[in-house]
Amino acid sequence: MGIEIERKFLVTSDGWRTLATSSSSMRQGYLSEHARATVRIRIVDDSQAILTIKGRPTGLARAEFEYEVPLDEGRALLEMSRPAVVEKRRYLVPHGDHLWEVDVFEGSHAGLVMAEVEMSAEDEVVVLPEWLGAEVSHDDRFANASLARDPRIPSLDPHGT
Repeated sequence: MGIEIERKFLVTSDGWRTLATSSSSMRQGYLSEHARATVRIRIVDDSQAILTIKGRPTGLARAEFEYEVPLDEGRALLEMSRPAVVEKRRYLVPHGDHLWEVDVFEGSHAGLVMAEVEMSAEDEVVVLPEWLGAEVSHDDRFANASLARDPRIPSLDPHGT
């Protein structure tokens, strides 16, 4: 069984840009989301389709299964998921012993930039880059599935201002 362990942060500056080693465009749609699992289709660089099933998190960890599907089927699944679609460009940024994924959102979420890092254990020490802001690992409003449902960029202000 695949397990994903990750931390997610808002990004507060462009200090990561000169460190990025590659980027890819992503469109991802959510086909199903309920108490036990989320089902997502992702199209990468309009050349690869990946179906992902994620379990509910327990701490920073959750079950994750990914399967490549034929591109034409992936595009059809993406259309089925509309309007629950997120568009972004993902940059790979090495820092310390980890490879960070920096997502620059497009479309209705333009202006939102988040970074995530995958770890091998929940207690793994991660050196945090200076361009990170608030940690949002446990804030469901910043989950891609939540963003797909709501075109607004979430606020850290509990009053929504």
